[in-house]
Formats: sequence, structure tokens, C-alpha cells
Amino acid sequence: MTTIQRIRQKVIDREYYLSSHAEDEMLDDRLGRDDVENAIQKGRVEKRFTKDQRGTRYRIGGPSKDGRPIHVICRFNEEGNLVIITTYALGEET
Repeated sequence: MTTIQRIRQKVIDREYYLSSHAEDEMLDDRLGRDDVENAIQKGRVEKRFTKDQRGTRYRIGGPSKDGRPIHVICRFNEEGNLVIITTYALGEET
């Protein structure tokens, strides 16, 4: 199973957590949980950040429900669950 398939399956199985930082950023950019899930299901892993002691982070680029491009930064925790670290809309001035 590829990394994006593993991430997508965690979303389908509801085995993921939104960090408080991610929730704050979602509010700022008018994004909901459904937007994050849509970006993961329809997007792709654009970058891997491998130099973090806590584990590899993945930047997924994909569309929100209304089509806006967004990034989702996530990683797997020690239990194997997915943690959404942050998410944000691209190209918007706030």
C-alpha cells in the first residue's frame, strides 16, 4: 500500500486527529473537516519532510469541497493513527 493510500484509508476509517493548530488554521481559511478529507482523497503527496525526529511529515495538495487548492500537513503517530498537523488554503490573503 502506498503512503497516500494509507493516509486515505485512515481518513475513511476515521482514524485521524486534527491538531488544535489545524483547527485554528481551518477556521482562519473557512475550511471544514469535509474540505480536508476531500483534499486527501483527491490530492497527492507533494512533499515529504524526513528530517523531523518525530517522524516523516507529508504535504498533500488537493482541492477543498468548493475547489480551492489547499495543503494538508500530516504524519502518522506512534499508534499508527494519522495526525493532521495543519492545513491551509493557497493563494488567499487574510
